[in-house]
Amino acid sequence: MTDRKEQIALKALELFLLNGYHNVSISDLQNALNIGRGTMYYHFRDKDELFFYIMTTYFITPKRLAMRQPDSLLVTDMITAMLNYLSSLEQVAQQFDNKNVNTSGVITLYYTAYLQFPHLYKLAYRIYEKEFELWKRALRNSIYAGQVRSDIDVDTIASLFTHIKDGYDSGRAGVQMDFSMFPRNYNCLFDLIKVKK
Repeated sequence: MTDRKEQIALKALELFLLNGYHNVSISDLQNALNIGRGTMYYHFRDKDELFFYIMTTYFITPKRLAMRQPDSLLVTDMITAMLNYLSSLEQVAQQFDNKNVNTSGVITLYYTAYLQFPHLYKLAYRIYEKEFELWKRALRNSIYAGQVRSDIDVDTIASLFTHIKDGYDSGRAGVQMDFSMFPRNYNCLFDLIKVKK
């Protein structure tokens, strides 16, 4: 990816999160980046192509990569994979000029993407199902390895682990993105189900 293409995508993501996809025009992006229309259209055919690129590059692809796990994975492996994925999102957010991007902007962006591109919703749902299955596998493997209690309900705990990163909910509108909560939440849940020695 060229530096200019990445600059355009990151600035667009920042503006979409702050103002909403439909409230940001190509002219707004040009002004924010101080570039001409030709430069914009050299890298992206239109705003929809830019939006699709952003959603796949920064959200879908990193999550798919995190789902590539061996059959023998344990809960600790899944926690590491999810924290690495979330770290990639945090690194993107750290490049924003405006630090007021908040949790409600992320949820709004997802909803907009799924409405704009229904096939993205289907892909995201398949990734969600894959993650849920991986958590179940990790829990069963960890029970077998003697790391996790055998009396837990695997489906319920897998669901809780799957939804930890959904801390960007609309009920937290106005709250700045806080990535420090994720390691705490994953490790707290893991501590609750670990075999005590």
